[in-house]
Amino acid sequence: MLKFALGTMSALLVSSAVFAADMTIYTAKKIITMEANIPEATAVAVAEGRIVSVGSLDSLEGFIKTHGAVVDDQFADKVLMPGFMDPHIHPSLPAVLTQFPFLAPDDWQLPTGDFPGVKTHDAYIDRLKKLVALHEASDHDAAVPFIAWGYHQLWHGDVKRPLLNELFPDTPVMLWHRSFHEVIGNDAAFALLGITEADAQVYPEEASWEDGHFWENGAKVLVAKMPFLFAPDRYGKGMENFYEMLHQAGVTTALDMGTGIFGDPVGEIALIRSTAERVQPPTRLVLTPLITDFLARKKTPEEALAEIESWREGNTNLVAVKDHFKIMMDGAIFSGLSQYGFPGYKDGHEGIWMAPLSETETWARFFWNQGFQIHAHTNGDKSAEALIGIVQRAQAETPRFDHRTTLEHFAFAHEEQLRQMGALGMAVSANPYYQYILADAYAQNWLGEDIARYMVPLGAARRQNVTVALHSDNPMAPLSPLVLADAAVNRTTINGLQNAQVEALTVHEAMRAITIDAAWVMKREHDLGSIRAGKRADFVVLEANPYEVPITEIKNVQIWGTVYEGTVHQVIKD
Repeated sequence: MLKFALGTMSALLVSSAVFAADMTIYTAKKIITMEANIPEATAVAVAEGRIVSVGSLDSLEGFIKTHGAVVDDQFADKVLMPGFMDPHIHPSLPAVLTQFPFLAPDDWQLPTGDFPGVKTHDAYIDRLKKLVALHEASDHDAAVPFIAWGYHQLWHGDVKRPLLNELFPDTPVMLWHRSFHEVIGNDAAFALLGITEADAQVYPEEASWEDGHFWENGAKVLVAKMPFLFAPDRYGKGMENFYEMLHQAGVTTALDMGTGIFGDPVGEIALIRSTAERVQPPTRLVLTPLITDFLARKKTPEEALAEIESWREGNTNLVAVKDHFKIMMDGAIFSGLSQYGFPGYKDGHEGIWMAPLSETETWARFFWNQGFQIHAHTNGDKSAEALIGIVQRAQAETPRFDHRTTLEHFAFAHEEQLRQMGALGMAVSANPYYQYILADAYAQNWLGEDIARYMVPLGAARRQNVTVALHSDNPMAPLSPLVLADAAVNRTTINGLQNAQVEALTVHEAMRAITIDAAWVMKREHDLGSIRAGKRADFVVLEANPYEVPITEIKNVQIWGTVYEGTVHQVIKD
């Protein structure tokens, strides 16, 4: 009895401490909670960075009378939703790439400027010449080559070393492929960076010295010769760009999916943490260790686990390493290196495995047995089949409930595979932008209409009761959950064509996929992803209701700002 009484007293003391703190009641035109019991509200009470109560101003009147809560009506004409979440992002990629201009098939709006897309070879060459001329005329660092991100051969034709040498015989020029997994350079760039034919022989199956073309592991060799990318001033500014992109997109929580992607996880984590501490962004970031980093550094799974545990010692609320681990299955979708089953690619080329499947499974099983959530970079249906097999064998060896093994990217899988995934308790974190930007070109050149139009089959996943989250994998898609939701709902292409509407999400399913279902995929549904008492007070503040605008306008709903753990952060300046 005494034990019960002490427990009750302790709970009352905790409750009193919360209510003794400053409390704010935010009112809004509408609050979309993503909670079935109270789906909509017009007021939310916040204290100590958490939600105290949700309802109407009348229903929260008691908090004003009893606890002195202050009413803040600055959102009276706006819509609140749970803070958006991006469960697959790479902070270091935009931190590196926003150091340079973008020149891609699609349009990009970044903190560093607007970069319109080009879709033909001639337009690409013309824009490239203009960008290089601007670079040469600027006060640039002579030790850094001109770099443009976004080249893709299906739109821009063959632009390799011989053509770059012809166009720019004296200016060091490098093209970073739209996939991020490939880099092309000219003689002047290689001479500047000390890159030789021997570097192309480190991974001879993934580099062509004649073409000046390095991809996958070959590209990592080349990037290792580019230390300027990670100079603290350049990288720090790029990381500030990344955090600004998150804020402009209304993202209050993001899951990194590749710590160590450049081969120096300790340095990368330190740079991310130092930037976060300096900037104090209204966003929390969770970092995910990556199998290919450890393989490149010739670590064992046991050594990798020890490193991960040491990284956790520096965890803060802004940047933390948790219990996520990423394996890599097939190659990049943008590069045409994903693994597809029969009949495969129309032109006869084949995809690749990022590591031998037996080795990948060894790592997956080790971290499975350690209780980690496994995230698997998986694109084609052949790769999905391999991943399902890994999970089946891991489950047979060490049964686990609620493991939430997540198939990342989801370029294509058959519905029977999704049925297996549902039975196994797997989840999908998908990039719906794939079908927007790739379906037309891939239908014509690589995969055929019956595969390409059904890219990212989200409808099939939902039919098989597989939880779906949407991610940007920025810069594979714009860092904008509303752009992703728009792509998932409308399924139109960059050329305005339709892609298999049977695979579309409803508006509500898409909104769940960037809030509560994304939180579930991140194992954070207990404190994030919806607006209810007890959760963190993270909101995105919208100028319009995504449920009420025409579905083709979802991506254009303007973000006013965010509320992060109860504190307001405006994007749009008055």
